[in-house]
Amino acid sequence: QVQLVESGGGLVQPGGSLSLSCAPHESESIFSVGAMAWYRQAPGQQRALVAHITAVGTTNYADSVKGRFTITRDNAKNTMYLEMNSLKPEDTAVYYCNMVVGFQGYWGQGTLVTVSA
Repeated sequence: QVQLVESGGGLVQPGGSLSLSCAPHESESIFSVGAMAWYRQAPGQQRALVAHITAVGTTNYADSVKGRFTITRDNAKNTMYLEMNSLKPEDTAVYYCNMVVGFQGYWGQGTLVTVSA
């Protein structure tokens, strides 16, 4: 089992910025991580893909966050990041990270991002 640990959520005003990170709990014991992704789930809605990055760094974004969010990864640390700028109230959700390790997907516990004045 791989436990993913997320950090960086919180309360931010509209137009503000926030950064999230995600890494396996015992990163040093994992040889390599495949694709990584961030999802989010707003109250009353299904979990949806926000951004995806392949093992070689190719990225893909949901239309709603293009130009505002940036997903990156540090392969040496098996860590993934999500830089969120120009945040809107509709970005409010629980954000989950997902990583493929050994051809199996794992989820983080989720971190709450609230965009409100």
